[in-house]
Amino acid sequence: MSDGFRKSRRTLLTAAAAATLSAPFVRANAASKVLYINSWGGVWTRVEEEAFAKPFTKETGIEVRFVTPVSYAKMKAQVESGNYEWDVTALGAAEWMRAYYEGLVEPLDRTVVDPSKLYPNAIVADGLDFTSLGNVLCYREDKYPNGGPKNWADYWDVQKFPGPRAMSTQATRVLAYALLADGVPHDKIYPLDVDRAFRKLDQIKPHVKVWWTQGSQAEQLLRDGEVYMNVLWSSRPNEVRKSGVPIGVVWDGALVVENYYGVIKGSPNKAFGWESIKFVADAKRQADWAKGTLYGPANPDAYKLLPPDVLDALPGSESHAKLIVRNDAEWEGKNAASITERFTAWLAA
Repeated sequence: MSDGFRKSRRTLLTAAAAATLSAPFVRANAASKVLYINSWGGVWTRVEEEAFAKPFTKETGIEVRFVTPVSYAKMKAQVESGNYEWDVTALGAAEWMRAYYEGLVEPLDRTVVDPSKLYPNAIVADGLDFTSLGNVLCYREDKYPNGGPKNWADYWDVQKFPGPRAMSTQATRVLAYALLADGVPHDKIYPLDVDRAFRKLDQIKPHVKVWWTQGSQAEQLLRDGEVYMNVLWSSRPNEVRKSGVPIGVVWDGALVVENYYGVIKGSPNKAFGWESIKFVADAKRQADWAKGTLYGPANPDAYKLLPPDVLDALPGSESHAKLIVRNDAEWEGKNAASITERFTAWLAA
């Protein structure tokens, strides 16, 4: 086992332990008017609170409390044990499809959420498609004064672009980046050629200093200059720039994923959960969300409420249309479990 991986693993375990110790969780009685939402933290949760939670509480009297970060493993454990920390979660489309196939999601309550009254294709696999985000390659501009990377092949080119790198542990996405780096055309990424992707990952593994699990950690690694390149969710570079850190963003090969809101199976407050999901489908609320996060709204009417500078920064903007890769959530949902198992073993090897 390399020193780099030991250091990365220590970083992840330390961060996880600190989060657990600093935020003890106590759940209120299910009979109280409190809805618990699993959230990603950082700018996501801040805007989620302003755009959705506060107006929802004002309108319904249902208090919203956030539990961070999002964890598929915890979600599954809660359903299996019947001990719940949260009722509603926001998952990337592939993870949501996986949860759907594994029986971890609550069937749509059509007495509360009527798909015929929402925007087209709003409900998928009993979840609400409410936003899209890009996973973008980012780099410290001050570390590459002659010009930074332009695509995923450059991330792999440690001779032309030396320096420590970081990468997420979202297995299916990492495999997609590897295939892009290996020259697979954008429109041929799916279905993923898993063996080819792992062969390409073998090349970069010794140069990845940290494999991160949380968006806030990914952001901080670039802020501190601990790494020169990393993949971030597309709203986070803007947050880093606000602190005066020069961050470059690469949209070529950005993986754009839809995110779903849904109620987890057996939630003790599922009625409140469905009310919140109906609330989130509103165009104005999704526009407020997009303004705060720079993630794309799913409700097409929300785009009519957004100024040009926000529209241009969204993952689905016309300027990015020919550069991005949209993930195949259906394929990933059916294959994510086996790929994640193999990826975890590969990381530990």
